[in-house]
Amino acid sequence: AAISVQFPCIEQRGAFCSSALAASSPKRRREMGVSKNIAVLSGDGIGPEVMVEALKVLTKVATLYGHTFSFTEAPVGGAAWAATEAAGETPTHLPASTVEMCAKSDAIMFGSVGGPVDQQHEPRWKDCEKNALLGIRKRFNLANNLRPSKVYPFLSHLCPLKPSIIAAGVDVLVVRELVGGIYFGEHKREGDRAWDIMAYDVEGIKKPVIFAFEAARLRKKKVTVVDKANVLETSRLWREVAREVKVGYPDVELEFMYVDNAAMQIIQKPSAFDVICTENMFGDILSDAASVLPGSLGLMPSASLGDSVHMYEPSGGSAPDIAGKGVANPIAQILSGAMMMRYSFNLEVEAAAIETAVESVMKAGILTGDLLEAGQKDKAVSTSQMGDAVCAALKGP
Repeated sequence: AAISVQFPCIEQRGAFCSSALAASSPKRRREMGVSKNIAVLSGDGIGPEVMVEALKVLTKVATLYGHTFSFTEAPVGGAAWAATEAAGETPTHLPASTVEMCAKSDAIMFGSVGGPVDQQHEPRWKDCEKNALLGIRKRFNLANNLRPSKVYPFLSHLCPLKPSIIAAGVDVLVVRELVGGIYFGEHKREGDRAWDIMAYDVEGIKKPVIFAFEAARLRKKKVTVVDKANVLETSRLWREVAREVKVGYPDVELEFMYVDNAAMQIIQKPSAFDVICTENMFGDILSDAASVLPGSLGLMPSASLGDSVHMYEPSGGSAPDIAGKGVANPIAQILSGAMMMRYSFNLEVEAAAIETAVESVMKAGILTGDLLEAGQKDKAVSTSQMGDAVCAALKGP
């Protein structure tokens, strides 16, 4: 029961069971649309403006496929601090009302939090990301973080790596354990000594490892567990659990790789990876390294999967320097919505429809400024124009 979380039919070890496949057929979907309540935490910076475009796309999906998506806004981050302060309440980055609303929802769409770098000392922004994000992760036990990193062939010139390195294609999924390890261990300092404790148990490792194998079954059938087993006892436990889980997935290849080697290989041979599975701190570092491969953080969605509710957010930050200018790329937020369709609602057809629409729009040359080279910036579309283009490209059943 401890590992029976809301992954698509994961308890049947098949990623999508027959009932899910039947429900995902276009004909079946028209006959029985779903009704879902979605918590919307737009946050700070560019969060609100890219969220508008994602909700626009999700609303179009609901219309095309006969679903009902109800969106409820709630403040988080600096926006929540300002709102609670203005209401005469104790300022907070994560109000209890926001947490309560999320608990009642079927999924959480999260924008971004944080303020300008030169204002981080101000109460509104100090520890903003830590309080908001870690608070939500802990409350809903968002144990599995998923970050896909894909280099689109028609945008391969944006990748910082040489063409010869990415010629075979790059499509990596990083599965990161999110609520354990050194970030959530004891942190203490006494005099001139300080320590941080990294701890894991079997059940905490099983969740991301099982999901990694499930995901690999639908991809290239390869899982790379990244660790430091030549030094760390926790890494040795990760290997033991991975070998145990592997028995149930004879069709999926399992390999182990030290984290220092993985950091090199993700740059030298990114095409060799399919699904990377690792602990919290290693995953934090490697997913950030992988995030530069597509050429823009504006293309990087993510999902954090919990026991009862999952959260979806772009991998980039709040980018306060461009907030309100209408130039932010909403693709990461839109693709986060596609991940919500897939992992929270088991709507694979709709998820694929969003991803196909996004790819067709970009392939047609409709791009925001971050996806254009210096001499082509004048061809950039606005945030809202990108959202409109994706909506127009969406195909129904």
